[in-house]
Amino acid sequence: MYAIIATGGKQYKVSEGDIITIEKLPVEEGETVTFDQVLAVGGESLTIGNPTVSGVTVSATVKKNGRAKKVIVYKYKPKTGYHKKNGHRQSYTQVKIDKINA
Repeated sequence: MYAIIATGGKQYKVSEGDIITIEKLPVEEGETVTFDQVLAVGGESLTIGNPTVSGVTVSATVKKNGRAKKVIVYKYKPKTGYHKKNGHRQSYTQVKIDKINA
């Protein structure tokens, strides 16, 4: 059985036991989080929501919170002497899918 959930402005296809990296959530490590925006549930038959499937949730446990590798942002305009260097590290939360409550 699998489900398609929406969190952080993105959609993820998950099954029980999967470990996924999502946008930062305001929860501590070891806590349980419930995703209620389930867009579709599949298995032997596919159920598609309009826009979400009612009565279906996905439970997950937070494994760790962290930050991704640094991405360098470099702006440059020729012949004017303009250049600017910035870096960005995106925060993330890693969760393990425990159960799809369908």
